[in-house]
Amino acid sequence: MLSGQTAPPAPEQLDQLLAPVALYPDSLLSQITTASTNPQEILDVNTWLQQNSGLTGTELTDAADRQGFDPAFIALVNFPEVLDMMAEHIDDYAAIGQAFSSDQGAVTESIQRLRAQAYASGALRSNAQQQVEVQQPAGQTVYVIQPANPQVVYVPQYDPTIVYVRPASDAVVATSLISFGVGIGIGALLVDNRPWGWGGWGWNWGSRRAYYNHGYWGGWSNPYHPSRPYYRPRPIVWANRPGYRGNWGYRPPHYRPPNRPGNRPGPSRPGNRPDGHRPPTTRPGTPNRPARPSPTKPTLPNRTPGQPSKPGNPDASRPSRPTAPDQTKPTPPNRTPGQPGKPGNPDRSGPSRPTAPDQTKPTSPDRPPGNKPASQPKPAPESRPQSQKRPASQAKPERTQPPQQP
Repeated sequence: MLSGQTAPPAPEQLDQLLAPVALYPDSLLSQITTASTNPQEILDVNTWLQQNSGLTGTELTDAADRQGFDPAFIALVNFPEVLDMMAEHIDDYAAIGQAFSSDQGAVTESIQRLRAQAYASGALRSNAQQQVEVQQPAGQTVYVIQPANPQVVYVPQYDPTIVYVRPASDAVVATSLISFGVGIGIGALLVDNRPWGWGGWGWNWGSRRAYYNHGYWGGWSNPYHPSRPYYRPRPIVWANRPGYRGNWGYRPPHYRPPNRPGNRPGPSRPGNRPDGHRPPTTRPGTPNRPARPSPTKPTLPNRTPGQPSKPGNPDASRPSRPTAPDQTKPTPPNRTPGQPGKPGNPDRSGPSRPTAPDQTKPTSPDRPPGNKPASQPKPAPESRPQSQKRPASQAKPERTQPPQQP
């Protein structure tokens, strides 16, 4: 069991942890709390589910069962958005799991305390998606939440900074403070002979304990053992969560309701997330960041196709410039007539090249004279038909022919 807290959370701190899920249906809530006892398995199952996003229904449940996952996770693979939320806020659910393993009664009391506040605010009511029952066993008020349709589960979505706040006496509270995504069919979970069957999950509110497989939860009989555990819990920063010091009107900086799917690093499944409840992807305080253009992009479209580039940087402006020897003549428009330059490499012809006729032959003292005729012997005389600057180029064959004729 991994431990990230030095001491059990206080009641108000436990309320902060459970606030995002306290209004979930009882069976789903018991799956979440028992699954939180193994935070590494939360990450492993969420990764596995992303890699097998094409599986649904009975095929998905059977595949998760073959992986050896604990019963809570075999049921939760049918709720991918819930696993996404738990993995994104893994430290919170690790703390929930630690508190649940230590004292189920304290977790039970926190859930009922939060439900009482949501009921008093007018947000928690029965509707087409869920059925809310107010029971009083042994003089104790208990709030029970069940799906309105036994075969379809709707996951509630709400903001803890609003839903638990009692309104003013003259204010009208709308039940739309709690919204719902697309209903999830649980036909694959409606079995009685498997430990992960939906009917075996729930809470005994009077005994203040959760149960699975029709019995009280006290750990898994054959627990899942992660092959490569890497999660290390971190201490909870309570000031970064709603309900800090019992004030549900407190809204932390950059706060986003944790029960709503967001953008988490790694693969995602946008098709499994209900539309209309996705928060903006930009962080608060940087609303203009995604729309900021790149400083180099606006300058490129303004250049016309035939516009010449700077002679010192031909590669950065026009990568499609021809480099064939027969096309080197029209490419450098800024070259003055009569200025020498090597064909195929116009950017290396600068004003430092000598222009006098008697200095054309030793132009490059650091370059061997044999490289110029060997690289391009033919284009050199054709690129300068009007220039008579190189008389010595014709005298070269005269010096070599006399010793060959006799």
